[in-house]
Amino acid sequence: MKTIRILILEDDLKTLSFLLLKLNSLEEELLINGRGDIAVTVLSEYTQVEEYINKSMVDFDVILLDRDCKAGGSFHILNFERFGLNKIISISSTPQWNKEAVERGVKDVIHKDYEELDKFSDKVIDKIKEIIKIKI
Repeated sequence: MKTIRILILEDDLKTLSFLLLKLNSLEEELLINGRGDIAVTVLSEYTQVEEYINKSMVDFDVILLDRDCKAGGSFHILNFERFGLNKIISISSTPQWNKEAVERGVKDVIHKDYEELDKFSDKVIDKIKEIIKIKI
C-alpha cells in the first residue's frame, strides 16, 4: 500500500481544519479501496521550511503552498525546483502571491476564499486526486 505524503505550508488554523477534514475523507476512500493512505506534514512558519524541508532529503507527493506565514515571512522560500513544480498547488487568498508562484513555474493554483473554505477545500482535494492518480 502506498503512503501519499502531503506537505501543507499554511498558517491559518481554520483553513487547515477544512483541509484536514477533507484529507481524512480522501484517506478513508483510499483505505477502503486498498490503494493507500496519507501522511501529512504541516508547517506554519517559513523558517521551518528553510531548516526542516529545504535541507532534508524527504520528498512529498503533493505540496499545498500558501505564501504568508506566522513568522512574517514567505513560504515561497521553498525550493520549488527540488520538489517538483508539478507537485505544488498554490493556495493563497491573495491573487498576487498565486501569480508569483505561477511566474516561478507552479502550474496549479486554487484561490483560497475565506468565505467559502468548504468549496475551496473540495477543489484542493480534486486537484490532489489528479496529482496522485498515477501514484496509487
